[in-house]
Amino acid sequence: MLNIKLILSYDGTGLLGWQKTPLGPTVEEHLETALAKILQEEVVLQAASRTDAGVHAEGQVVNFLTKKTSLDLDKLVKGINSLLPKQIVVLSAEVMEESFHPTLDNQGKEYHYFICNESIQRPKDRFYSWHFPYPLDVLKMKSAIPHFIGSHDFSTFCNELPLLKKSKKDPVCTLHSIEIEALENGRFCFKVKGDRFLFRMVRNLIGTLAYVGCGKLEADQIPDLLQSKKRALAGVTAPSHGLHLVRVFY
Repeated sequence: MLNIKLILSYDGTGLLGWQKTPLGPTVEEHLETALAKILQEEVVLQAASRTDAGVHAEGQVVNFLTKKTSLDLDKLVKGINSLLPKQIVVLSAEVMEESFHPTLDNQGKEYHYFICNESIQRPKDRFYSWHFPYPLDVLKMKSAIPHFIGSHDFSTFCNELPLLKKSKKDPVCTLHSIEIEALENGRFCFKVKGDRFLFRMVRNLIGTLAYVGCGKLEADQIPDLLQSKKRALAGVTAPSHGLHLVRVFY
């Protein structure tokens, strides 16, 4: 069997995330339907990240196995894209070793989170950045970042999973870096890199940094928050539409 790796980009607006659900449209459902039509066989997809509803991606990695013995990958990409809604595209396709798994083999991920810190947010940004119209002290936020870097138990920054998705995932993650870049129109990009992330961890980190920036929390409280393992003590969960999965490392 051929093991095909796809790299996807999608606008998560109006989609209920990656994973299929009877509640509405998802990336997995659209891609699975397109591939089944082209390959004329049942397709099972695996993704590097199960992005939440409204989350965007520039470099989501997906794989599937096919009984086909050969494929024209350029034609495959064009065929898939012709069947997908315009907000989802396949950027590339590649034949991998049969053992390749996008989740188990990845060595880390990079997410970008956008905040609009102006009193009025421009319409073009409303689905792609969190409108936070309160004073933010960037230096205070940057002073909090070193407390997050390294290997920690990030239970404080993990939301509980729904009952049907309970996980015993190891809460210890290694955060490599968080950078804050100032953009035009009062916007900021938070670039977060780590080996792995817990459920809604990035959004909770961003919400906590925003609380530090606006004075609701102090930077030197972060070590105590990490040790507490109590989600309620940290900042708000930043909304999903500001989050972008940029790349997955292998």
